[in-house]
Amino acid sequence: MDHIAQSLIRIVGEARFSDRPEEAYFYSRDPGLMPPHKPDYVVIPERVGEIQEIVKIAAREKIPIVPMGAGLALTGLIIPLKGGIVIDMKHMNRVLKVNEGGRYAVVEGGTSQGALKAYLEKNHPRLRHSIPDSPATATIAANVMIHGQGRLTQQYGFNSDMVSGLEVVLASGEICRIGSCALSPDWFSKGPPMPDLTGLFLGWFGATGIITKVGVKLYPKKRLRDVEIFVTDRDDLIPEMVYELTHTEMVEDINIFAQPKPMIFKDNHHITMFFTGDTEEELEFKRKMVWHALDRFIKSKDGGFMGLPPVMKPTLLETPQRSVSRFADVKKGGGFEYSGPIIMVDRYPQCVRKIVVLAQKYDLGYSGMARIIGRSHAMMYGFAFTFNRADPDMMERTRKALHEVSEFALEAGGVFWKATVHEQKMAMDRMDPNTLGLMKMIKKNMDPDGIMNPGNWEVD
Repeated sequence: MDHIAQSLIRIVGEARFSDRPEEAYFYSRDPGLMPPHKPDYVVIPERVGEIQEIVKIAAREKIPIVPMGAGLALTGLIIPLKGGIVIDMKHMNRVLKVNEGGRYAVVEGGTSQGALKAYLEKNHPRLRHSIPDSPATATIAANVMIHGQGRLTQQYGFNSDMVSGLEVVLASGEICRIGSCALSPDWFSKGPPMPDLTGLFLGWFGATGIITKVGVKLYPKKRLRDVEIFVTDRDDLIPEMVYELTHTEMVEDINIFAQPKPMIFKDNHHITMFFTGDTEEELEFKRKMVWHALDRFIKSKDGGFMGLPPVMKPTLLETPQRSVSRFADVKKGGGFEYSGPIIMVDRYPQCVRKIVVLAQKYDLGYSGMARIIGRSHAMMYGFAFTFNRADPDMMERTRKALHEVSEFALEAGGVFWKATVHEQKMAMDRMDPNTLGLMKMIKKNMDPDGIMNPGNWEVD
């Protein structure tokens, strides 16, 4: 294999290449539960041309390729299941263009959420993008590739819906531009009115190509932002409450959480609503609309607004919310994983009751969180469990609980969000055979040698 190592060194240089076992260790795992698997080589390209040359070597030698952002997906997305070359995108992290009038940005494939946020705050303070509640190091390309969530999810949909164009290196080593950027210097549309080809890459977890540039839509950044929390002990009424809130079209993001600790949260469901405005009058108008929407539940004594002390608001209004990341290490053992479906909002009671049953059955700490997609068109429901990586028994209990989550997700009519390899196989086993056949055709034509992140969406 020395000739492969030398070929990679010629492309990226010795400083951005490694086949050392101690460095391969860090590229063999993520913070989740999937067993590690070491790559043979790690490269850190700085230009698209370098990625093209790496892919051509991999195609010639039939070596797997795994593109890597920050490695925070928790579902084994970046674990090299069959070895090969990990392409660490961290040096391709530039904000290439911001069109203020057209409200879009173009970033390289390794650009982090935090980098774009900081760039906009400095250079375009009236604009913002949809930021997920993950650490600021999480990359934009990886987030849209897994149909990630973000702070504008309720208003606009998945973060992948906010893509305005892609540049991708195919398994052949060729560069392909998707969307208006294929014809125009402007990245204003990912497809329409042309055929939308982003579906060949988004959701495929790198199994059809490597995203090297992303166009993302930007949105007005209002001067003011506020939050309200509505509390109820009636899980069966949550779908109705959410419907009324989304019907106002006043709220930009709606999260619902239920967890047993601290005790103030026990046995209750908390609907967290975020809204923005340029004036206090605008915020007050939206606040009144929200109050009015939930008035009948207050009158029936089925819920009420929670008073938020000033010291608590800054934590809730952080973007991203660091409190979400802190929950990931509540067991002080560095282990955290969550799974769950994209599912209809009316299944909220089933989801929240299931997580309580699983936590009791497997003796696990948990948090259940839903984020509303669109105007109550669907929700992401996360079954989150933390564990101590030094406790093999706790890790095994967590695996069993998450396996039951996967079975429940399909039985309840949901679809997997950022599916693990195991969940991908479960989905393909149940999938309409003609849909599966179409996926097989796409994969075979896009990656005839099976080198692109093999193990993910492998259609037999």
